[in-house]
Amino acid sequence: MDSSPFSQTSLQTPPIQIAVIGASDATESERYDAERVGSLLAHHHVVLLSGGKGGVMEASCKGARDVGGLTIGIVPETQGNPYLSVIIKTRMNHARNVILVGSADAVIAIGGGFGTLSEIAFALKTGTPVFGIHTWDIEGVHPCSSPDEAVRLAIERIATL
Repeated sequence: MDSSPFSQTSLQTPPIQIAVIGASDATESERYDAERVGSLLAHHHVVLLSGGKGGVMEASCKGARDVGGLTIGIVPETQGNPYLSVIIKTRMNHARNVILVGSADAVIAIGGGFGTLSEIAFALKTGTPVFGIHTWDIEGVHPCSSPDEAVRLAIERIATL
C-alpha cells in the first residue's frame, strides 16, 4: 500500500494547491525562505505550484521534494528545475503567470521583480489570497515576517473559503 500523502486514497478530495512565486535571480536569504516554505507546505500535504524555473521557484520545490512533497511546475517553455514532480509545458513565457495563479488556492510571494508583481496582480484581481515575505508592499498582500507565518496564514485562509 502506498503510504505517500498523495496516494490514491488521499486524492479523493482535491488537495490544497499553493503557488510559491518570486525571482529567478533570488538572493541567498530569499532562497532560504523559499526552501523553508516548500518544506512546510509538503509537511502539510499541500501541492506546491511553481513557475518551475530557478531562484525562489527552484528552492521552494527543493524544500518540498526533500521531504516527499508534490511539486508542479507551470513552465514558460518545456524545461523546468530538477525538483519538479510534474512539468506542465505551456510554451507561453510570462503568459503562464495567469495559469499559475489561477490554479492556486493561495499564493506565497517571496521577494521578486516585475514578473512576481504581475502574478500578485493576477491573484489579487481574481480574489486569490496573497501572503508576502519581503515582497511588494501593495494593498491586498498580507505581509508575513517568516516562512512559518506565511504558510500558516495561507492554510488558515484557505480553510475559511
